Amino acid sequence: MDADTILPNLLGRLEKYRQTQTQGTFVDYHHPEDLKELLALDDHEGTRDWQHIFEWVEKYLNYSVKTGHPGFVNRMWTEANLPSIVGEIVAAVANTSACTYEAAPVATLVEKYMIAQMLDMVGFESGEGQMTTGSSNGNMIAMLAARNSADAKIKSEGLFGRPALFAFVSADAHYSMDKAANIIGIGLDHLVKIPVNADGALDCAVLEKALADVMEHGGIPFFVGGTAGTTVRGAYDSIARLLALRSRYPFWLHIDGAWGGSVVLSQTLKKAYMPGIEQVDSFTWDFHKMLGVNLMANVLLINNRPNEFARVCGAGDNSYIFQQEQAEAVDLGSSSLQCGRRVDSLKWFLDWKFYGRRGYADRVERFLDLCAYAEKVVNNAPDLEMVVPRKSFNVCFRFKTPGHIDANVFNLALRTALHQEGLALVGKAYVNDILVLRLLITNPAFNESAVEQFFDTLVEKGKTLLQRHGS
Repeated sequence: MDADTILPNLLGRLEKYRQTQTQGTFVDYHHPEDLKELLALDDHEGTRDWQHIFEWVEKYLNYSVKTGHPGFVNRMWTEANLPSIVGEIVAAVANTSACTYEAAPVATLVEKYMIAQMLDMVGFESGEGQMTTGSSNGNMIAMLAARNSADAKIKSEGLFGRPALFAFVSADAHYSMDKAANIIGIGLDHLVKIPVNADGALDCAVLEKALADVMEHGGIPFFVGGTAGTTVRGAYDSIARLLALRSRYPFWLHIDGAWGGSVVLSQTLKKAYMPGIEQVDSFTWDFHKMLGVNLMANVLLINNRPNEFARVCGAGDNSYIFQQEQAEAVDLGSSSLQCGRRVDSLKWFLDWKFYGRRGYADRVERFLDLCAYAEKVVNNAPDLEMVVPRKSFNVCFRFKTPGHIDANVFNLALRTALHQEGLALVGKAYVNDILVLRLLITNPAFNESAVEQFFDTLVEKGKTLLQRHGS
């Protein structure tokens, strides 16, 4: 096999894999030790034999999870859209870093173009944006920007001897907020977790008391992070109430829309779920989740603060990389926490050109309709029950059990059986100490029939397990 046949050979294998994603089970499951033996990871090192390379490719594809399979409803992403796969391949072959215009002229302009589209869509009239490695990173940069905005001397002098800073998030906020508090140096004890209300949204009355208490004791409430679509329940914090609090307290208001932020693509859903988003200080969301762009594709937008990314993240100006005397004063790397930057913009751009805003909006609206249908199926199924009412895109349910069987233990065993038999991989989480099975629909090929098939498979397996328990 010579070099000229490598890519055609690879693409042929990948196309065969893609066309069979929905067939059979979603995974050929093996225990880690057994899989390690099957993979034989120590074999064929340094052989320079392309046949061996393609054997590794086949092993990878054979034993990986088929994310395009209708049984894969565990995570907030699915099989990638084809236009974005094309972009990923092209970017890999071109192999450049989107840090400077001279090294990545097209990528630089494509990314800036896409940021402009997102700013317009969200309603940030004088904003700026940046692609990051994901919303965890986006949340951290937003908190970092809020920290420096609260005290402009921190970047140069550090936190030493300065008033204590406090950040506030929902108790159901993503764990990346904890990571951010650690990384930016305020400490986990200064990240205040606010309880949620009956709908799973941040309780703004409790938040107001916490803000007042911090200020009364000499602290600075510098950051409040709201969530648009919490990970477990899919709850949306009230942007309107958070904005009202911001008018009375000096904090930066950030919205983490990693999961549910894609409703901004639909005018109808934007008004229903995120009114007021155009007034917040920063907003992040992922195109690789609900919208199907190849992993990873995230954007962080900052509102009404020109050149904020450069102030917060900038360093190394006029270094060996960033030479501002050149005409191309559009380098993206100088205002990024990264040095090298992947060309994620190309796959995002090609997907955007293929589907357009209306196409994406249709997809998001369709997912919401399917989630409503899934909730209806659960409510009509004698063996299933909703643990909490559906708030948006997350369906939190469980299999009913007789009183003498621990429901948490049983539903965990049910999930494990579905997984290890390759039937379905559904999410799990806890709501008020109750284990829930969390259905997430992100596959555009999913329809009402697929919803019914998923629940039929789950109920059949649940009944089988109950019989083994002697019920």
